[in-house]
Amino acid sequence: MRYVLFALPLLALAALVAVFAMSMNRDPNLVRSVLIDKPAPQFALEEVPELGVPGFDTAALKGEVTVVNVFASWCIPCRDEHPLLVALKDVSGIRLFGINQADAPENARAFLRELGNPYDAVGADRDRRVSIDWGVYGVPETFVVDADGVITFKHVGALSPEAVQAELLPAIAAARS
Repeated sequence: MRYVLFALPLLALAALVAVFAMSMNRDPNLVRSVLIDKPAPQFALEEVPELGVPGFDTAALKGEVTVVNVFASWCIPCRDEHPLLVALKDVSGIRLFGINQADAPENARAFLRELGNPYDAVGADRDRRVSIDWGVYGVPETFVVDADGVITFKHVGALSPEAVQAELLPAIAAARS
């Protein structure tokens, strides 16, 4: 009996370790946003000064399908995914808006001048308030908003070529139909 009492905490610990180990490989995209199929939050973002594209607000999301990408110059995965956004814009012609999160304007400008600016509009979210309203966990994140201003898709983390083909492009096509 004494050995059983000694073994129970060890078995419980082993079970907890197994549960945590199995969830380490979980896909972060499995976390469904509560904003899916809901209108985009009300917001207004000023432009990043001297960038050459306007800021945007909720009303600007209506009228045509829009991809909204949350990024920052200090974000390494944002740098990795950026060529895919440039290619997406070139290939699909989709309207692409950026939310520049917690960034100094000069850093955002340098980032986009170095890597190219695929965005039709970039709003400066200096205090992260708009990102919080959009349910952003961390940068980068990408959303598809339909022509009615309803969020239809969310991708958490950096886009990969596979994610663009298997998830983003089908989400854009679905939002257009």
